[in-house]
This record gives sequence, C-alpha cells and structure tokens, in this order.
Amino acid sequence: MNSEELFHLLALLQVDGVGDIVAKKLINHCGSAENIFKAKGNHLKSIDGIGAILIQKLKDKTVFEKAEQELHFIEKEKIKVLYFQNENYPERLKQCIDAPVLLFSTGNINLENRKVISIVGTRQITSYGTEFCKKLIEDLALFNPIIVSGFAYGVDIVAHQAAIDYQLQTIGVLAHGLNQIYPKTHKKYISKMESNGGFLTEFWSNSNPEKENFVRRNRIVAGMCEATIVIESAEKGGSLITATMANDYNRDVFAVPGRTTDKYSQGCNNLIKTQRANVLTSAADLVYMLNWEMQSEAKKDNKVIQKQLFITLDENEKIIYDYLQKNGKQLLDIIALECQFPIFRISSLLLNMELKGVVRPLPGKLFEAV
Repeated sequence: MNSEELFHLLALLQVDGVGDIVAKKLINHCGSAENIFKAKGNHLKSIDGIGAILIQKLKDKTVFEKAEQELHFIEKEKIKVLYFQNENYPERLKQCIDAPVLLFSTGNINLENRKVISIVGTRQITSYGTEFCKKLIEDLALFNPIIVSGFAYGVDIVAHQAAIDYQLQTIGVLAHGLNQIYPKTHKKYISKMESNGGFLTEFWSNSNPEKENFVRRNRIVAGMCEATIVIESAEKGGSLITATMANDYNRDVFAVPGRTTDKYSQGCNNLIKTQRANVLTSAADLVYMLNWEMQSEAKKDNKVIQKQLFITLDENEKIIYDYLQKNGKQLLDIIALECQFPIFRISSLLLNMELKGVVRPLPGKLFEAV
C-alpha cells in the first residue's frame, strides 16, 4: 500500500459514523477510500445503509488533517500497516465481519504459521495458573505455535514470557497506540517480543489505554487465532469476553478447570459447565482437539515427545503408541496381532489412548498416532 492510499484510508476511518463495517462496505462498493471521497452523493445513497447524514459527514475536511498527522507518525516510526484486503493481514481475522480495516504493527511478525492460539486470563494469576501456563507452553513448543495475548499483567505476560523462553513467536495485541506501552513496567520485554513476534493494534498514536479499548482489543485476540485458552478467570472478567467472542467467531475455546472454592477458577469452571469451553488439563487435550501435527524435528525423537507430552501412558499403551509411530495408520485387527493383544483388550486400550489425545480413529477401523 502506498502513502496516498493509506492517507485516504486513515481519513475515512476518522469520519464520524464510519466504523470498520461501514468502511468495508464503502470500500467494496467504491473500490478505494479515495474514490469514496470523490463519489457523488447519489452514488453513495445507492449503497445499502448509507444515508444523507453520513454522506454529509464525508465532506468534513478536518479528517484529512488528522490523517496527515497519523501518516507522519507511521512513517517516522516505521510502523507496518496491515490492510484487511492484503495478504499480510491475519487470515482468520479477515473472516470476522467487525475486524479492523487497518492494523498497525512493530517487530517481526510472521503469520504464515497456521498454528496460532491466544492465551488469556486474570491479571491476578495464582501460582497454580502460572505453573500450568508455563508447562502448557513448554509442551506445545514441540508444535511451534504462535502465542497471542494482550501484554497485560497476570496470565498475559506469563504466556508471553514462556513463549520467549521456548523461542516461540509471540504477539501482544495492545489496547492503545504504538507511541506507548501499557503497563509501563512491561517495557523491559519489548526487545525480546519484537525479535520474534511483536505488537499489533488497531488504535492510533493518540489513543490511550481506555477501558472500552480493551474490549475492542479482545475481538482481535479471539478472531486471529485458531483457539482461545482461558487459564484462570474470576466469575466476571475480560478474558470471559474474549472467550465469548471466540465462540461467536466459531473458534475453539478451552478453559483450565480448578477447585470450586478458588475465586480465579470460577470463570473457567462456568465456561466448562455451560459447554462454552472444552476442558483443558494438558497440552495433549489441545493437540487432540485441534488435530495438530508435530514438527518434523520433534518426530525424530519419540522419547522426548513421550517424556514431555504423553507422560500418562502405561506400559501397554506405550507398546501400541510406539508401533503406530513406526508404522503409521493401521487396522485395529493388525494392531492387535502385531502388538499381541486380544481384540477386546486392544479396543479398550485404544479408547483410553484416544481420550488422552495420543491416537486418533480414522474411517474403516484405522488408527494412527497423533
């Protein structure tokens, strides 16, 4: 996108009454933001939902002054701009009707990886939540996912730090402009975040971290990811809003269960109880539900995989798992024969392994290792 195109897009987004949905409708009809400002009133009136009041507001010349100021900031700070019609825009987010027209980013974000998950939760994370989050990301590192969160206190920053520790790309979605960092105490993480990942925001440089911005931010966190994981949450909280948005976008949602007496497990327990989230007790649950394949490097060392991810396999299950890892997809009868188990026994073992997320059934009584 050249500077002229960006200038007119910025101006359009400053028009009172033009949000992301209306802006997309106008752009799709007129072809570009510049054409919208050049279009005749009668032409604009023919667009469904565009009335005389909005057409009048499109004549406001002050929007160009604001656009020029923001364009200067973008060029001076070398901000990357992601436009919803371009390839560099998050693919899953494009599917969301209310996704931002423009996103602004810093760092080295690479969204070619399709394994993108968000990890959210309370700002008052407990030791239980901290340990679970770190262990989850340690185990998921075998699959090289991108870890997305909101760069806030609590679960967010623990997830970002763990991703950095395991050399995973991590993205912080901000509720303010890129001229600042909130909270200020997290400035020390910026360099490591931007070296393998970075920051995304829809907000301009004059935007502060206002309360309503965090709710708007949450739709990006939910929309750009394959799945959203809630580590800990009180009965009410921003992470539950993110989970609701993820459900609305038809994304997978997972929640970590906790004791009924724990304040910061109430939200997660309620999500599970009301069937708005899958139970997440280990990385294997996520891998199984999302049908992830392991990175080729990880497949070379089966012992490491079992030690880190599938520590609950008993001796008989390990025999079956090793056989499937070595031989690929196999019929139930062949597995029973080669592993020397009776049919009734092999069926029970495979069911247990399926529940643990280490094998998956296929049509025709075939099974394969995950």
